[in-house]
Amino acid sequence: MFDKILRISLLYDFYGQLLTEKQQEIIQLYYSHDLSLGEISEQLGVSRQAVYDTIKRTEKILFEYEEKLGLVQKFAATNERVEKIVKIVEEIEKNKHLIKSKPDYVIEEMAKIKKIANEILEK
Repeated sequence: MFDKILRISLLYDFYGQLLTEKQQEIIQLYYSHDLSLGEISEQLGVSRQAVYDTIKRTEKILFEYEEKLGLVQKFAATNERVEKIVKIVEEIEKNKHLIKSKPDYVIEEMAKIKKIANEILEK
């Protein structure tokens, strides 16, 4: 369940503005504010079934947006690549004593960084 909450929250961050105001409100109340269906229905003056249906329909819409646009997947892939760059830089910093004695080491590591950066820019 936690994975679903996290996934929906991430999808909402990317695609929430594409939803209607009512869909946004219900998703925020349910996922961000952790209100129950009953609490949301009472607050909005609609039936629990209407809240449930809106949540299910909105979840489906969010997953369809991701399937078509893939922004969350692209974001995650970019983050992975940036993390690789950071690890390479940290490794260079950790081994800075090799910079003068093994300049090829630094050149190889810089080539790795350049390759990853180019992958990010191409995608």
